[in-house]
Amino acid sequence: MVEPLKKNSSMGKRKGPVLLIIMDGVGYGKYEQGDGFRAALTPNLDGLMADHPTVKMKAHGKAVGLPSDEDMGNSEVGHNAIGCGRVFAQGAKLVSASIETGKMFSGDTWNKLASNCRDKDSTMHFIGLLSDGNVHSHINHLRKMIEKAKEDGVKTVRVHALLDGRDVGETSALDYFDPFEDFCKELSADDFSARIASGGGRMVITMDRYGANWNMVKLGWDTHVLGLGRSFSTSHEAIETLREESGAIDQDLPAFVIAEDGKPVGTIEDGDSVVFFNFRGDRALEITKAFESGDDFSEFDRKRVPAVEYAGMMEYDGDLHIPAQYLVSPPAIDRTMSEYLAASGVKSFAISETQKYGHVTYFFNGNKLGKFDEELETFEEILSDVVPFEQRPWMKCADITDRVLEVIDTGEYDFIRMNYPNGDMVGHTGVFPAVVCSLEGLDLCIGRLRKAVEEAGGVMIISADHGNSDDMYEHDKKTGDVKKNDLGKPKAKTAHSLNPVPCIIYDPAGKGEYKAQLKEGLGISSLAATTLEFLGFEAPEGYDPSVLEYK
Repeated sequence: MVEPLKKNSSMGKRKGPVLLIIMDGVGYGKYEQGDGFRAALTPNLDGLMADHPTVKMKAHGKAVGLPSDEDMGNSEVGHNAIGCGRVFAQGAKLVSASIETGKMFSGDTWNKLASNCRDKDSTMHFIGLLSDGNVHSHINHLRKMIEKAKEDGVKTVRVHALLDGRDVGETSALDYFDPFEDFCKELSADDFSARIASGGGRMVITMDRYGANWNMVKLGWDTHVLGLGRSFSTSHEAIETLREESGAIDQDLPAFVIAEDGKPVGTIEDGDSVVFFNFRGDRALEITKAFESGDDFSEFDRKRVPAVEYAGMMEYDGDLHIPAQYLVSPPAIDRTMSEYLAASGVKSFAISETQKYGHVTYFFNGNKLGKFDEELETFEEILSDVVPFEQRPWMKCADITDRVLEVIDTGEYDFIRMNYPNGDMVGHTGVFPAVVCSLEGLDLCIGRLRKAVEEAGGVMIISADHGNSDDMYEHDKKTGDVKKNDLGKPKAKTAHSLNPVPCIIYDPAGKGEYKAQLKEGLGISSLAATTLEFLGFEAPEGYDPSVLEYK
């Protein structure tokens, strides 16, 4: 338990609520071409940035706990940083360190998985995203684990590889699959066999989150576990054929099974070991539940549930302890802003639609699924539409806004945090006109909130968890020129960006307590201290500094 917060002697609490608005995936683009945020007509945001304190914040790399500044930020680590007010070493960094030091392989879980296969002459399976995007997984982690499995006497390894095309180039799959197939062939010998056994696009199979579309998980189960689906002799053949037939980019490629002599090469059977090698938790929980749940599992008919030793790369839910076994301990995030507010008697309201609901609750609260105080905290989920985001780019931003306006009107809550998913979820589609539309819809909502906040005497802090919509085209790093596809059109970029994000302060009831020039060079972890100051408190010891500089 934490102690209640101390009162802020430099600034008192405003009459109305403090709104923390997270525009997911909205940053300042480095290039004009492909910057959806710059291209969109956003008069409300433009006016706020022109007339009110605004500063750029870091939202990637070391500023959010990732290994290097070449690593893109993401929604998980972004919300962790915003919610806990400081930076913790995150998944990619922890896993890499655990492998480099050998800690992973000396742990009980790895040894249990390996000895299970060795004793039973069974197969070790790896399921996860095959890329170096370093948001959900990294291919180098997988390579090291397969090498160690061979060293530890495991005779058969099968990989169930999901195509990325979201955190990396939209049609870059063969850049990963072909060299990985070569790696498996070189490693294989008379007493060891490593092969890709199945695959499919990450937005089609396996990697659903927040219960948005359990059919994705069912299709993943059928593909990886049961070996059901269209079969090919190699992953290269599967990717090229399905890409040509469907016209889909990697993340949307249909599922496939690798077969030999008409039989799948890697179904998951009793006695096998299974590692889900993604380190990020949100898209790992559902497939984990399918493996670990007993007869009470009701989301879909699994048809056959093999008795396996299952482990995740990390513990994906620290409260529910999911999975039961994991290879690397996640960061122990404590002293979050929500915990302090609950201890201080502050009523808070958190809202987003399904696609980001877990981020503004679970990740924001330091990977904690529940609440710190049931009476003081309210979480509300607006159900997302199950349609391609480019077909409905405004998503549920109007519905979220409608509900927040109602909440402001009640005067019940001191702190309201919300996430608009548009810039990120539509940004990942690579469809530039849809991104522009999504941000224009978001801007209309910001205008509605501004009016309500002014009438209530509140404060609006507008920021983002990372960039995405601001960098929609691939550019040559040396020249800055837009890369073109085979049709001569700009090559879409579906990954997050390395760009800074805005921090906009709208404080119509302000009395001039702080300077109009906000502190520069800070990361989004500083949003916590900023929010607490507007709520009338001092930030706890150890929190990264607020953007406010008092006169």
